[in-house]
Amino acid sequence: MTSTKKVLLMGLPFLLALFSACKKGGDGTDKSDQDSTGKIRADFVKGADVSWLTQMEGSGVKFYNSIGIEKDCFQVLKDKGINTIRLRVFVNPTDGWCDTEDMIAKAVRAKKLGLKIMVDFHYSDGWADPAHQTKPFAWAGLNFAGVVNAMHDYTVNVMDSLKVKGITPEYVQVGNETNDGMLWPEGQASKSMVNFSTLVTAGYNAVKEVSSTSKVIVHISNGYDNALFRWVFDGLKKNGAKWDVIGMSLYPTTVDWADYNNMCLANMKDMIARYDTPVMICEVGMDVNQPATTKLFISDLAAKVNSLPNNKGLGVLYWEPESYANWAGYTMGAYSNLGRPTIALDAFAN
Repeated sequence: MTSTKKVLLMGLPFLLALFSACKKGGDGTDKSDQDSTGKIRADFVKGADVSWLTQMEGSGVKFYNSIGIEKDCFQVLKDKGINTIRLRVFVNPTDGWCDTEDMIAKAVRAKKLGLKIMVDFHYSDGWADPAHQTKPFAWAGLNFAGVVNAMHDYTVNVMDSLKVKGITPEYVQVGNETNDGMLWPEGQASKSMVNFSTLVTAGYNAVKEVSSTSKVIVHISNGYDNALFRWVFDGLKKNGAKWDVIGMSLYPTTVDWADYNNMCLANMKDMIARYDTPVMICEVGMDVNQPATTKLFISDLAAKVNSLPNNKGLGVLYWEPESYANWAGYTMGAYSNLGRPTIALDAFAN
């Protein structure tokens, strides 16, 4: 999640109006809730990306439970119902945070508490998102074949390093919010879907070489945008790319979240029908100052994901809920300024 995500939901008034009109029944009543009922499955992923955690701790930030007792943040999240931890990994970050060693240190802590692990490969020295997919500096001089090999070898090395620590990730993202591919310019999908597909498959194969049971995710932002998802996954399918799970991000506002949840539900249903592939909401977040609304948003979205046919809605993960007091300028966490979890995270207790 970077500042670019804050503008992803601007606009779309026509789409929202159209969707609102289409979801009304013949009697004018809203039928959107008909897919949001039912008990959440025991195997449903209720997750949190806490990749900032060690950096925050290194700066002296403390974490507390709901009644103000200082505790390990992982334990607080587990007590709130979180069962899966998502961790990003950069290739050679300049400050060292979220490199392989730092990511594994957090994974070890999470595993000791019985939490499942999702690894999020950015394939960059820093943030990768829809506006930034910069090759690692060490790969900058390589031709495309060299980049593919470097990506493969790096992925195997990180997976092997986890394996040495006894960690087998349940899920692995090959790329982060790859709306227009990754490892630009060669891997930019709008310029060469063939190259992007080659990179996705290289990442997939590398993960499976080390851990055949890990599920590989291709992750796209704007989970409401069916046209975008069809374009990406039609292109990947046409070019023989491999994946196990379609991952989405969703960052609505406290005003429009219900409409975006409904649009996301429609998109998820289409992805399952079109590609026979499970889906997962890998990132969500909302205004930290509106925890009650955020709880409603997450609860509704989780119910919708859980309602998908044949248990192909896998789960929902919150992005950096532990951030608080304007950490890194981020204001969509789920902790109060006292360092305690807000009621937003109670959505995961169900």
